[in-house]
Amino acid sequence: MKRVIGAIVVLLCAGAAALVTWPQLLRQERVFPFAQIVSIRPVVVLAFAALSVLFLVFALGRRIRAFCLTLALVFLVAAGAGGVTLVSRGLGSDELPPKENGEIRVMTWNTAGPATDAAVIAETAVAMQADIVALPETTIDTGRAVAVSMGERGHPMWAHVDEYEGGWDANSTALLISPDLGDYAVIESEAGGSSNTTIVPSAVAMPVDGDGPIVVAVHAVAPRPDAMAGWRSDLQWLADQCAADDVIMAGDFNATVDHMDRLGIDGADLGRCTDAARLTGSGGVGTWPTDVPSRLGAPIDHIMATDAWRPVASVVIRSLDDSGSDHRPLVVQYARR
Repeated sequence: MKRVIGAIVVLLCAGAAALVTWPQLLRQERVFPFAQIVSIRPVVVLAFAALSVLFLVFALGRRIRAFCLTLALVFLVAAGAGGVTLVSRGLGSDELPPKENGEIRVMTWNTAGPATDAAVIAETAVAMQADIVALPETTIDTGRAVAVSMGERGHPMWAHVDEYEGGWDANSTALLISPDLGDYAVIESEAGGSSNTTIVPSAVAMPVDGDGPIVVAVHAVAPRPDAMAGWRSDLQWLADQCAADDVIMAGDFNATVDHMDRLGIDGADLGRCTDAARLTGSGGVGTWPTDVPSRLGAPIDHIMATDAWRPVASVVIRSLDDSGSDHRPLVVQYARR
């Protein structure tokens, strides 16, 4: 009987480890609590590694040696699978290659409202030679201040915004676009999930002239237990925005690529858009929160594009963790196909 109970426990632990490591197996990646657990994959890897060591110690007892060794192996395999996933997505680099003719750079940074000074945002965007800057939780006044500051530094930008009513900083998303990409207009939208994300706004900018892409500055609601339906709706809405041939999306998706399973088309991650950080070796670097090391954080900020753009390189900026925001900036360099 003890062997039967032991076998059942091992099977249950193996199933739980598999589900936590890869919830897509049973389509649980957007279901509480697996959505929350998989978003902190590095912590899960460390937890499984610690459990493996713990059961190796327990295996010193002769009576339960086989049981403990089996569980140690289960947890070691789970830790290894999670670690391989992180490494395959990339642990990041610290710089981008020089921009070639025709290449653009896209930057996103959730600024946490007034927590991040406009001059710091502008200085960072200019240093990164950004042509598109998505700024969730940034008001139009701050967005304009950033654009003015960038212009004074010889890097002019047009400022756009989408906002919902209310005094919450997250009710605004600013978007800066270089005049070199042409003139843009933001589509009028409202909350509710039909014409925009549900709780906090995303800005959809359409080119009025020029040959620039459709640009979506993204802010999806966080997957809190009481907001799961809205979060799932936001991800589906964002996937629907990436249906045209020439789209770039950037912002705070409040989701990792694990959560986007089955929302992509023809091998893409979300709609027809593919995550640039994953393709260029930065997909495993945590962009949130800044009070934990980037190796342990969640990569929930993304820059994505359709096949009209080829990602050249990406970088998560880890030198601004004390700037005020709880997110790290992400920058991607793209070339036209």
